[in-house]
Amino acid sequence: MQENALKAARETSYSQLDAAGIVAVHETSLEILAKVGIRVESPEAVEVFRRAGAANDGNIIFLTASLLNRTLTSAPSVVTLAGHDGHPDLEVGGTRSFAGTGGAALQVLDLESDAVRPATLRDIYQIARLVDQLEHIDFFVRPVIPRDIPEEGQDLNQYYAALAGTRKHVMAAVSRVESARRAIRLAALLCGGRDRLREKPVISFITSCCVSPLTLDRHSTEIMAELVRQEMPVVIGSAPMAGSTAPVTLAGTLAQMNAELLAGIALSQLINPGAPVIYGAVPAIADMHSGGFSGGAVEFGMLNGAAAQMAQFYDLPVYTSAGVTDSRTPDIQAGYEKAFSLLQLVHSGANLIHHAAGMLDSLKSVAYEQYVIDNDIIGMARRADRGIKVDRERLALEVIRDIGHHGSFLTHKHTRRYLRKERIFLRLGDRDNPKGEKGEWLDARQRARRQAQELLAAEPVVHIPPEIDRQLRQEFEILL
Repeated sequence: MQENALKAARETSYSQLDAAGIVAVHETSLEILAKVGIRVESPEAVEVFRRAGAANDGNIIFLTASLLNRTLTSAPSVVTLAGHDGHPDLEVGGTRSFAGTGGAALQVLDLESDAVRPATLRDIYQIARLVDQLEHIDFFVRPVIPRDIPEEGQDLNQYYAALAGTRKHVMAAVSRVESARRAIRLAALLCGGRDRLREKPVISFITSCCVSPLTLDRHSTEIMAELVRQEMPVVIGSAPMAGSTAPVTLAGTLAQMNAELLAGIALSQLINPGAPVIYGAVPAIADMHSGGFSGGAVEFGMLNGAAAQMAQFYDLPVYTSAGVTDSRTPDIQAGYEKAFSLLQLVHSGANLIHHAAGMLDSLKSVAYEQYVIDNDIIGMARRADRGIKVDRERLALEVIRDIGHHGSFLTHKHTRRYLRKERIFLRLGDRDNPKGEKGEWLDARQRARRQAQELLAAEPVVHIPPEIDRQLRQEFEILL
């Protein structure tokens, strides 16, 4: 145990918890599950725990350390999330970091008028198209809830719109078990069959089965159970808010959240040992003035970075959050809040960092230009995390000797060889002073908006072959 804690504390360039802190959170979570227990609302799940030997008091389940150890051992340490149409897969685990979109925003800042309007299904498709062209965003989580289609059609159509717009891996939540089955069927048709989908899952699922404090929600738990039976990658999520649904202390929030996630993961492995599950840690901060969510708080990044360490301690892939802001527009506040948490999470070695691009107003809205801005921020954070590589060629002694005291390094072949290996080139950095149509200087938001418009003006790339698209439209009510 101590060896794993030391590894998790020292393996990355950024650590919120030292080894003793990791062990203390772990042991407190075990005590919570053994003595306080977890409330399980699904009768089926209660029976699964009982058959595994867990004690219960009605629907309060008490989990021992030995049962938890057994189930955690069966959970995979790496989960593959596949791209489609030739896009590379993501091997999620260890300290490999990937950045993605996220959210369930109801509003969009319109790219042309800048007016706030209800989100639509076409927004999912257009944002997916935009993200497909942004090099530092690795996966696509459905960013908005479409307000222009019936609720019963949202689950399936969100997957279709995303897969039509991007080759990158697609994640989303569904509202019912039948929707999960239909989404799996849609993805299987796209991939060439259920076996192929199992091997190369182009979609995955997010479940919020852990409802703080200390409850496994019936509805989400039953969806999760269906997904693990079908061997689809699934995030088992918990999102406690420090100060409202969890203790105000950060350590207390971590201990409670970790207990909730261990219970959810244990259930998944009792249902189907080896099922590809992801430790879904999205601890948040409550605004103590309003009781609402404060995504821009510095402690938000601290908590999510510490959560990544806990997943590393258990050798589990982790899904976390960063890039959230409380600002309503792409302004200075949005920039510094997003940059700070993204840098924290990339440095922590968190695997799937969702909400990393596009989100505004405490997750209530998105802006197209914000995706372009955040793409640059993610790239900068990654470059900082790579650090400085030192070897004979990079120390450049021979080059320095060659140039001597009065020459220039600009045209030397060493500069050409290493320029793009050592530097990151941003889309938006104001280094050439671009101007607008009237000769005025353009700020970062204006430049980002113009670039988003240009990217979306390009001819759409077809990611779903026409013959498969016809089959999907025959079988499902596709509304895009």
